[in-house]
Amino acid sequence: MFDAASACSDIPAALSLGTSGSEPIPPRVDVAVIGGGPSGATVATLLAMAGRSVAVFERDHFPRFHVGESLIPECYWTLGRLDMLGKMRASGFTEKHSVQFVNERGDLSAPFYFADHKKHESSRTWQVTRREFDVLMLDNAREKGARVFEGTRVLEGTFAGSRATGLRVQREGGTEQTVAADVVVDASGQSAMISARLGTRQWDQELKKAAVWSYWKAAERGEGKDEGATTVLQLDQKQGWFWYIPLPDDVVSVGVVADNDYLLKDRANRDPEVIYQEEIARCPGLGPRLAGAERVQPVRVAKEYSYRASDVAGDGWVLVGDAFGFLDPLYSSGILLALRSGEVAADAIDAALAAGDTSAERLGTWGPEFIRGMDRMKRLVIEFYDGLNFGKLVKRNPDLQGVVTDLLIGDLFNDRVDAIVGPLDELRAEMAAASTASGC
Repeated sequence: MFDAASACSDIPAALSLGTSGSEPIPPRVDVAVIGGGPSGATVATLLAMAGRSVAVFERDHFPRFHVGESLIPECYWTLGRLDMLGKMRASGFTEKHSVQFVNERGDLSAPFYFADHKKHESSRTWQVTRREFDVLMLDNAREKGARVFEGTRVLEGTFAGSRATGLRVQREGGTEQTVAADVVVDASGQSAMISARLGTRQWDQELKKAAVWSYWKAAERGEGKDEGATTVLQLDQKQGWFWYIPLPDDVVSVGVVADNDYLLKDRANRDPEVIYQEEIARCPGLGPRLAGAERVQPVRVAKEYSYRASDVAGDGWVLVGDAFGFLDPLYSSGILLALRSGEVAADAIDAALAAGDTSAERLGTWGPEFIRGMDRMKRLVIEFYDGLNFGKLVKRNPDLQGVVTDLLIGDLFNDRVDAIVGPLDELRAEMAAASTASGC
């Protein structure tokens, strides 16, 4: 979800393969990647596996903290291509088999088990500590042949006119160096280096949300396959919702999301600590879960974080993950979109290099389908915030049960799920008419 300072326990020192601190930075590569998070690691791994020379430049030294801990089932397929599934099974991450919802009265829904819809190994996924997950991903890129340079700042992209030609980088305490590349991949997260340079980032005017969150030890957890369930809990007047994500080491990530003005501006006291406690008190289903628990991290804040660049690619450059756009933490789509964009971008880059054509048109062939999938998830997010009753939708249209489920597990890139659009439009129109009739 969002960058922040350290949280949760340290990973074993032996987990990382180490940095490339003594390895010389090459003067030229096929592909230069800005950032070693999940999207950057994905594109680097797949291109290295395809025989391309790849260099990843990461400002930080891993492990480092990052929030956004919950995977959804459709991550399975990209993790499989990356040869990551064995590492995930052996990781000790909390297994996630379901999602639960708690309404504004504190009533808990029955668990929604992914395997009830799809009886396949992909219906088991994980709640990850990003310090560990991101190291596993970046080390996997190294194993597959990508050259990774941690503690290395990307000062700027180099351009010849509108065409990206490489990067200007600097190691800690070192001199600046220019690396030429046929393709530059921006996986710099919310820094979004290329779209910031070009002025193409567009902030979402429909999703102007904020989040306040922290981490708790010894909070309530389920048992057995319910231990790792993600729980979405609504506030008492549906002003927003809490995520409740069980992590390894008996830690739970607990955060509230609501309109930015409600959460951060329209307050007598804007201290994040006060806001966080006030919202916990307004969430009937949350207090009992935290009884006897200890908060082990400071409260953190992120605001108005939904955005998208106008293009996924240009001449010689590609945007993946949060460098292209971030949607919303609802439904935990962040890591899926990072992995998927890295995967399809890698395929397009490999094909473009093989054809000797790294134009915007060739490098961006994956964009339209990816954006359609992102928009499908955005529609569900907006409907949730607008109060649409999905139970009513499915009761009226029982044939859509599987479609709704497919969308929620992340099967976003399939035109058949658009069968939901017409019924959603009808129900929204009825809601608007009812609101007008009541004078609201």
